[in-house]
Amino acid sequence: MTDLSHIRNFSIVAHIDHGKSTLADRLIQKCGAVSDREMKEQLLDNMDIERERGITIKAQTVRLKYKDYILNLIDTPGHVDFGYEVSRSLAACEGSLLVVDASQGVEAQTLANVYKALDANHEIVPVINKIDLPAAEPERVKQQIEDVIGIDAADAPLISAKTGIGIDEVLETIVNRLPAPKGDMNAPLKAMLVDSWYDPYLGIVVLVRIVDGVLKKGMSIQMMATKATYRVERCGYFTPKMADTSEIGTGELGFVICGIKSIGETRVGDTITDEKNPTNDPLPGFKPSLSVVFCSLFPVDMSDYENLKESLAKLQLNDASFEFTPDKSMALGQGFRCGFLGLLHMEIIQERLSREFNLDLITTAPSVAYKVYLTNGEMITMHNPADMPDVTRISKIEEPWVRATIMTPDEYLGSILQLCTERRGVQKDLTYVGDRAMVVYDLPLNEIVFDFYDRLKSISRGYASFDYELAEYAASDLVRVNIMVHGEQVDALAFLAHRSQAERRGRQICERLKDLIPRHQFKIPIQASIGGKIIAREDISAFRKDVTAKCYGGDITRKRKLLEKQKEGKKRMRQFGEVEIPQNAFIEALKIGDE
Repeated sequence: MTDLSHIRNFSIVAHIDHGKSTLADRLIQKCGAVSDREMKEQLLDNMDIERERGITIKAQTVRLKYKDYILNLIDTPGHVDFGYEVSRSLAACEGSLLVVDASQGVEAQTLANVYKALDANHEIVPVINKIDLPAAEPERVKQQIEDVIGIDAADAPLISAKTGIGIDEVLETIVNRLPAPKGDMNAPLKAMLVDSWYDPYLGIVVLVRIVDGVLKKGMSIQMMATKATYRVERCGYFTPKMADTSEIGTGELGFVICGIKSIGETRVGDTITDEKNPTNDPLPGFKPSLSVVFCSLFPVDMSDYENLKESLAKLQLNDASFEFTPDKSMALGQGFRCGFLGLLHMEIIQERLSREFNLDLITTAPSVAYKVYLTNGEMITMHNPADMPDVTRISKIEEPWVRATIMTPDEYLGSILQLCTERRGVQKDLTYVGDRAMVVYDLPLNEIVFDFYDRLKSISRGYASFDYELAEYAASDLVRVNIMVHGEQVDALAFLAHRSQAERRGRQICERLKDLIPRHQFKIPIQASIGGKIIAREDISAFRKDVTAKCYGGDITRKRKLLEKQKEGKKRMRQFGEVEIPQNAFIEALKIGDE
């Protein structure tokens, strides 16, 4: 069993695209965990989506050997939408390597992830990466880390994770500057359930961090939250492949397989203990994640409903930060209302459902959770615009606001301030660090869930970084906009908007639907309305047959008579005709952002 003083549990935190996964690759290579033949870029990113997009979505763990030390590394995501994944990973470690790009400097999510590491009482060691780039300014970035974050960066290793420069110095820094775990090997078993996922061959695999005691193969363990008991069939480490062992000691990270079949019995943050000799004080666990963006998922083919339900449950086991409840729509049938931590999170979950479980899905427009106060004093939380009570029963509606931190080079500041003002933002702070401005805005979440991030990136040519946290709920003049096709309300297309934005958004969707719905034998009106007031309208003209083609020459009254007869037929058809809205029209119309 490894001596506690020779164990280092650490995480790599950084802004997205600052080189976390590349540094993890070099550390794995340097410690000889995989052969050169097996080595590939982004080794720990084992999902196709992660490789294609160049981002980390799931935190991955690997056990490395360096000299006499055991290094347990957790590579964490950088994007704001996967912050829950980061906070869970940090709870299993004692220290963090803070990777900062020598050409970009400190970014918004660098700050956000540093604060998470400080909350977890981590020892933080800065590492300056990409020093081989022509635009690299390591000395300026060191000063920036000290000015903005307040961490001494004078001895920060200068590295290039891509070329391998300075990796030995990073390993020495980990061993010398990061603390060893604390724990009592002789105490009853106390382990934290850090993560779990479903494997089609092994059942549920659980990732644990041993706080006290030892977890051995063959012992009976108990989940303290659910009181469920299991026998340990296999345990081991990730090297990064699964490597079996007879026991996992105090201070170490490893996996446990107990033949668990029920998805609901492994709760992230739960305490695992010895059934025969349990611990008296469970670990505090993790704060539950707070969903901020909601949308409904419906299967294109209704026979896939049960498959979708099962797939969501398996995915929730792997990603505890999203939630789902049954939902139904007149237009789209049965589905699920899902809550996510942000738009990228929503996009990734949808993509994983279609790739990993072969599902064809229709997604409704993203919305946020509103607090609706009724005239009888009751308060309801509304996730779906279709559930909005009658206007006469509502006393006020509160919408969520976020505190957004944007870091940008000085030259793009004017355009960014204009964008935030357009989105009903309220400026709170503006400070400078060298030639970079840090601006803090309060923004309604409803205004940023569509395309705020894309607009910000295009305005700043990709240089601005953006991070936000939920601040408060505030009363606002919100209205529900209904979309009607041929006089029938389409509940899946209803949305909530601020009164000042409602007409523009309603007109956009009507224009989009006009192009998407095929022409029929009769004229089809598409309308957007607030209550009984129509705020936008587009018409799809009917197919026309030239009924007068056979009349050549002769009296005009004969032509007029034929046209009147056709008009009567069209009128009758309009009364009884039904409009078929194709599935792709829903998908395309709901993709609409603020263009």
